[in-house]
Amino acid sequence: MKNREADYYEIIKDNIVKCNLCPHYCVIVPGGEGICWARKNEDGVLFAVNYGKTTSLAVDPIEKKPLFLFRPGSRILSVSPNGCNMRCPYCQNYTISARRAPTQYIEPETLVELAKQYNTPSIAFTYSEPMIWFEYIMDVAEYAKVAGIDLVMVTNGLICEDPLKELLTVVSAMNIDLKSMNEEYYKKVLKGDLNTTLRTIKLANEKIHVEVTNLLIPGDNDKDIEELSKWLSKVNKAIPLHISRYFPYLGYERPPTPISMLKKAYEIASRYLYYVYVGNIRIEGAENTYCPECSNLLIERTGFSSRIVGIEDGSCSKCTRKVDIVL
Repeated sequence: MKNREADYYEIIKDNIVKCNLCPHYCVIVPGGEGICWARKNEDGVLFAVNYGKTTSLAVDPIEKKPLFLFRPGSRILSVSPNGCNMRCPYCQNYTISARRAPTQYIEPETLVELAKQYNTPSIAFTYSEPMIWFEYIMDVAEYAKVAGIDLVMVTNGLICEDPLKELLTVVSAMNIDLKSMNEEYYKKVLKGDLNTTLRTIKLANEKIHVEVTNLLIPGDNDKDIEELSKWLSKVNKAIPLHISRYFPYLGYERPPTPISMLKKAYEIASRYLYYVYVGNIRIEGAENTYCPECSNLLIERTGFSSRIVGIEDGSCSKCTRKVDIVL
């Protein structure tokens, strides 16, 4: 493949460039790379050197993303780049997000053809951070639009406003990780920026389907759940919140999230939001979707399997409230 020049950068001086894709604003000397490894300065031109280079390709249930209110019960073609623009010390996908991993190049048109071949109505950019694949996603979108295939992103939300707005013209859904409500924790521990992620959630909610995931870590962010839920409810009470159980990884010292803590977080979040779920563990009723008007069971779930039971013609079969679900 030919090198693809990156979007969103500027030349500062002496062939030194500044990347404007995410709020790290990496200043990159000739021969250097940004924090995400996705962008390299070659003689004053910034290239997307990760373009189309794929670490993983799989067909998943869409519930695994997790997306519970977008095409429930469907399958999705999942694909990922190598690298990330954050450094979460407990990352379960560390081997592809924070280490150099083997990749295979897939042309944008070929990726869409694979989705058609596997009969998946959507493509998910997932596993590691898809925002660093900006140019590739935009090019895939041209072929996906013609084929009638939805694009989905599972992301940390760390992207500048202009490229985000461009992505929102071609992406149909996002699951955005909101890891904490503590700005210092975001900067020092995760190497991210809380306000950027909050802005991403707000802007995305105005244009596309959004769901949010919070990995609940004892001693790190377990005191944030009420503030997080309250903030999210002010954006949109119908945004689904997935509270996920944490397990130790890479020597991170926090213990696994106690079940009692997950149940309490579920109760708190449910005071503010219509749709709250608990993941990475089975808690009775915490996977199902209920009508916020009459509590009728709309979607019953077991693991990654969904069964629509209470929806007729896009509305609750009991009270006829229009559902907040992309069917």
